[in-house]
Amino acid sequence: MYVKEVVVRNQVGLHARPATFFIQKANEFKSLILIEKDDRRVNAKSLLGVLSLGIEGGTKIKILADGPDDKDAVTKLVDLIESGFVD
Repeated sequence: MYVKEVVVRNQVGLHARPATFFIQKANEFKSLILIEKDDRRVNAKSLLGVLSLGIEGGTKIKILADGPDDKDAVTKLVDLIESGFVD
């Protein structure tokens, strides 16, 4: 399992459009990918799961992945978040 912590920098956080971009990117990978916020983990490939975390701008989250492309998945998703969701 590969884990990395990141701060969501865009103002709206992971809501609506940014969450959709994030999920689309997560679905490009075979690994199981999770997002953790405040000891709650959800499937990063699930829109309802991601939205249920209520991630706002400035929130620190962890991205965890386990599988054949776990390191690449986490790296690309962290890069997407750090870019402000400009892929």
